[in-house]
Amino acid sequence: MNFDNEVVMVTGATRGIGKEIALEFANAKAHVILLGRNEEILASTTKKILEDGLKSEYYLCDVANSENVQETVKKILDKHKRVDILINNAGVTKDNLLLRMKEDEWDAVLNTNLRGCFNVTKSVAKAMLKNNKGKIINIASIIGILGNAGQANYAASKAGIIGFTKSVAKEFASRGITANVVAPGYIQTEMTDQIKATNREEILKSIPLGRLGTTQDIAGVCLFLASKEADYITGQTIIVDGGMAI
Repeated sequence: MNFDNEVVMVTGATRGIGKEIALEFANAKAHVILLGRNEEILASTTKKILEDGLKSEYYLCDVANSENVQETVKKILDKHKRVDILINNAGVTKDNLLLRMKEDEWDAVLNTNLRGCFNVTKSVAKAMLKNNKGKIINIASIIGILGNAGQANYAASKAGIIGFTKSVAKEFASRGITANVVAPGYIQTEMTDQIKATNREEILKSIPLGRLGTTQDIAGVCLFLASKEADYITGQTIIVDGGMAI
């Protein structure tokens, strides 16, 4: 797929799924804008993309901070005049059983995962509506569909993203803007590297394809949803979990 001259913004682009999505869009000739909170990693990833003769830039941004988001998006729009494709990937976890979960653990996850998605989408959508064009892809999780013990905050945030995206899809459809969700299952990242061996075995037993997913598995679906081939798809949740939710 070729996204030559398309401006793509990826939040949470410092590692894992977000970083891979950014790299894949850059390889597809898009001008990729990386957002995150770790400047060292953002700069390193951007440098790699530029050294490959591709197009990229980065901005430090905390998606949970609405003022920070508005300032960052304004800089981007002042420079590029548009954002063609938005990937809301920024997310955190602070796992705990419900009866032990502290309010700050709940707030931190909801603020970054769900409020962050709202903040960025609202800021970027204004330009998309003006241009009558845009693709919004929000990264949720299979946990937002199935739930998971010890992750009430994370599950709530990801389920919220699914409902949020359906509403956005209905609001923006008349202006040629689509909004969809990608819901990954267990993906091989730094986060899943922390899973204990015994738990990992149990997880693998629950996945019909018998393996954890890769970041490329998720990035590939994002590229498809952002392409012209997906112009008639909106308000949908694409589950990428190796069959776990069957």
